[in-house]
Amino acid sequence: MGRLLLDTGAVSQRDIDKYVHLSSTSFRCLVTDQRRYKKQATELGKSSFALAWVMDTGSEERERGVTVDIAQHHFSTSTADFTILDAPGHRDFVPNMIGGASMADLAVLVVDANQLESGMKGQTREHVLLAKACGLSKVLVAVNKMDSTAPEAWSRDVFEQVSGEVVKFLAETGFAKEDVLVVPCSGLSGENVGKAASKDGATAWIAERDSTLIQALEKSTSSTADEGSVKAPLRLQITDVFRGGVQNPLSVSGRISTGNVQVGDAVVVQPSGESATIKGIEVAGEGQDWAVAGQMCTLHLTEIDAQHLRSGDLLCSASKPAALVKSFQTRIQALESILPQGVDVHFGRLHVPGNISQLVQTVDARGDVLRRRPRVVKEGQKAVIKIVLEESAPIEAGARVVLRSNGATIAAGRVE
Repeated sequence: MGRLLLDTGAVSQRDIDKYVHLSSTSFRCLVTDQRRYKKQATELGKSSFALAWVMDTGSEERERGVTVDIAQHHFSTSTADFTILDAPGHRDFVPNMIGGASMADLAVLVVDANQLESGMKGQTREHVLLAKACGLSKVLVAVNKMDSTAPEAWSRDVFEQVSGEVVKFLAETGFAKEDVLVVPCSGLSGENVGKAASKDGATAWIAERDSTLIQALEKSTSSTADEGSVKAPLRLQITDVFRGGVQNPLSVSGRISTGNVQVGDAVVVQPSGESATIKGIEVAGEGQDWAVAGQMCTLHLTEIDAQHLRSGDLLCSASKPAALVKSFQTRIQALESILPQGVDVHFGRLHVPGNISQLVQTVDARGDVLRRRPRVVKEGQKAVIKIVLEESAPIEAGARVVLRSNGATIAAGRVE
């Protein structure tokens, strides 16, 4: 992701160079910045993490070498505006990954061309399942490190083998083949990320494909807005609450899932029920008078105290706020065997403890009832279940929820 931001101009080479000492064979380094930050990089032992540090800005992330929370960064091409949501891959931070996936329109899966077998196990499988559970239907696969394939760099045979296995893997988890696009690239050198692969030498076959990673992203975007979503009541789940300064003392950020908002609008925050007024709006760091469904934005608020705002809260139109519910029924796909049991309910950034109080029925792929009041829902089965929450939450019909227990994802579905 750092390479993509560098190639689009969203991040400058100077920003890359200031993080760690980079090899002059791969990057055009600034000597003054190399000297300044070489000690920091050496102490942490992360000299190869320059591009990763564009997104991983926290001290814990940089010391551990793993993404902990969702990082956002905007960039634009000649045809589209994008927001990268860099999701953590480590199993300790799956709830944060769910929060990021719930805001996305498209998943980008980066695989190592040289370590596919180990990369497709464990956490990768769970993350792909979660991406599907959160409503993502398209996947762009970046086959990375093609510049170091064996027995020769940029091996077409290796790419074809990797592509076939990844597409099969994604199909097994519910993604249609026509919704999967695979692109070969090198994140380190930038070959076929933003700049097209050379038409000569080992990458000549890639140039024939005529699609860089950025071009593939552009092809995957929708050219039309959903008018129904824009006209629906405002719903924005808060991802972050922060104090911006004297002019904008209290701000929230998130993605507008439905509706629209304008400067001066009155809004209600659920579950607190507190009201606020929109003082200002920013999209991609620029001030705007309005924002609509599908946009990531920052809203500057007045007439509300910070104690009434939390990550996961729902910002709603004052005329039609989301109702709070203590229980709901959901149609799920079981990823493990399920009994009436305690669960953690994840709705985007919102995490609420609850209990599966009733297994209503198992159903087939068409939704027809197979068995009423089953004792257990087995792994792979579809079912309708009832969930009771420990505290009321703004969860509405149609919302996608993920159920986890003891650190594992056990089911995912849609609220009925």
